[in-house]
Amino acid sequence: MFIDTHCHLDAAEFDADRDAVVAAAQRAGLAAIVVPAIERANFAAVTSVCRGYPLCRAAYGIHPLYVGRAHDDDLAALRATLRDNPAVAIGEIGLDFFVEQRDERRQEDWFVEQLKIAREFDLPVLLHVRHAVDAVLRQLRRHPVRGGIAHAFNGSRQQADEFIKLGFKLGFGGAMTFTRARRIRELAATLPLDAIVLETDAPDMAPAWLAGKSKAGDTRNVPEELPRIAAVLAELRGMTLLEVAQATTANAACIVRDR
Repeated sequence: MFIDTHCHLDAAEFDADRDAVVAAAQRAGLAAIVVPAIERANFAAVTSVCRGYPLCRAAYGIHPLYVGRAHDDDLAALRATLRDNPAVAIGEIGLDFFVEQRDERRQEDWFVEQLKIAREFDLPVLLHVRHAVDAVLRQLRRHPVRGGIAHAFNGSRQQADEFIKLGFKLGFGGAMTFTRARRIRELAATLPLDAIVLETDAPDMAPAWLAGKSKAGDTRNVPEELPRIAAVLAELRGMTLLEVAQATTANAACIVRDR
């Protein structure tokens, strides 16, 4: 049994065959899929997907790359959505200092406000962290929350340890499957097993065996790839696939709850 802790199943890339994608994920052994929102405009789509497929769990939040077009009343809409719908986390939220055209102050302001909402609703958070690990950690220390997941973790071992101290799990997915991703693979191999969860970030972050294909559309990532991603983790750690499945599923219980 596996849990995909980060999958944008509401994305337009799945509109043509979402039923088939979910059915394939279930056949592959997935017990749950966490579907995070990225802005107010897709709150309803996330809600619809999670109502339509029993294995899906919703998270609601405003992604740092979308705060530039967010409005103050979007925070009120987030609160209203959380009051009216089951949710396992606030997310996808965080900081992204990689893009050239960015307003770091605005990103941090929206991040802090959503951390406050996480505390208000006693929910964990799903973190987007890109070129901003130390800034995210600083805000988490100032505004502690009930843990969560650092999605697509790509920091140092020291930074990983700091997230773990704050009660966070670290998400590993397609990037780990590339042999050139030496730092990520080293972390996956050596971090405490109880700190690791699995994710696809579908339809993005395709694993190595999909990213190498050339036909249009072949590189779409899907949640049914998670067991094969887990097999890479098992190989890196010298474990069986069953051991990895059991451990990472237990770890994901930090956010995935029965309805």
